[in-house]
Amino acid sequence: MSPAEPFPLYFPGDARRPFSSEIATRRFAKVAQLEEGGRVLELGCGPSGLASVVLAQEFGCSVVAADADEALLIHMRDRVRSLGLDGRVEVRRVDLRKPAFREGEFDAILCQGRIFLALADAMGTFRPLLAHNGRLGLTYPVRVGRVTPRAVLDFWERRLGASLLLPRELLQHLALAGFEPESVESLQDSELDALYKELEPHLAKAPAEQATWLREEIALHRENGKATASYAFAVGRRREPGEKPPAARDRG
Repeated sequence: MSPAEPFPLYFPGDARRPFSSEIATRRFAKVAQLEEGGRVLELGCGPSGLASVVLAQEFGCSVVAADADEALLIHMRDRVRSLGLDGRVEVRRVDLRKPAFREGEFDAILCQGRIFLALADAMGTFRPLLAHNGRLGLTYPVRVGRVTPRAVLDFWERRLGASLLLPRELLQHLALAGFEPESVESLQDSELDALYKELEPHLAKAPAEQATWLREEIALHRENGKATASYAFAVGRRREPGEKPPAARDRG
């Protein structure tokens, strides 16, 4: 099945995206063990680049804020200048499907709320750009709750071209792609309700095909009365071939 373009998660303009809050960014920075001078790539930064700002200001990171839309990047460049972050945040236009960076260039890559490639392709594309022990944090749809209605499963299979995963299955995919899974969290009912409510006014600005997908997604969520599909944010550490498994945390 052919997924929608851009694949598969699109949020128009400056609409809020899953896991794009300052709190979520700080959690990622702590899991990723980011330190002063750490080099981070925020892919799909949008017009505000909130994560880039937080990582530069609070953690002293050197950040590349990247997006494909030059119109959005104009606003991001203005924000960087107004905050005096020119030396810490570089705003760059890139092909989000084929980001042209050096191998091992980044200590972390962060994709909050937008995914540009099929899951396996995304992991395979981003892993070489990470330094040894570098972290990847990305958003992906998951199924939640005890029972997922057939209509919801069918919708996401049409949209993704693949079956909807459980959060633990998302971590398994990270492991198969050469990462040590470190954490996964998903949006709760109230968080998903708030996300969709804030998103709706922006649908008029979205490309017609994307707006159709999003309206169907929102309608399915509301028909069920609670989240049966949600968004998850997973973090994995680049693992090297032949590397020993991490020590067990349970010493009992």
